[in-house]
Amino acid sequence: VQLQASGGGLVQPGGSLRLSCAASGRTISRYNMGWFRQAPGKERQFVAGITGRGNNVYYADSVKGRFIISRDNAKNTVSLQMNSLKPEDTAVYYCAAGLSPSTMRYAYGYWGQGTQVTVSS
Repeated sequence: VQLQASGGGLVQPGGSLRLSCAASGRTISRYNMGWFRQAPGKERQFVAGITGRGNNVYYADSVKGRFIISRDNAKNTVSLQMNSLKPEDTAVYYCAAGLSPSTMRYAYGYWGQGTQVTVSS
């Protein structure tokens, strides 16, 4: 499965952005989907995940209550609504697909190319 993330950009602190991940090659309905992010000089870290049918979601503590992950299997897309953005949310955001729900990078076998999110005044 090929993944393409989009929707990044520059936003002021307190603002919102919506990231999208479009999949092609095969349906994503059998995959758990995740969003990760990587800031300069730091490890790639888990942000949010959603199970195949969308009935379970899970978040990193740092984004809980601010970010919302969702999916539309009919459109083969996954989204990440990011609200109340902070400068520390600045990173390249990646979408990923895996066969098991997990917060760990190794559980995801397919990755998109990343989209830059910059939170700055």
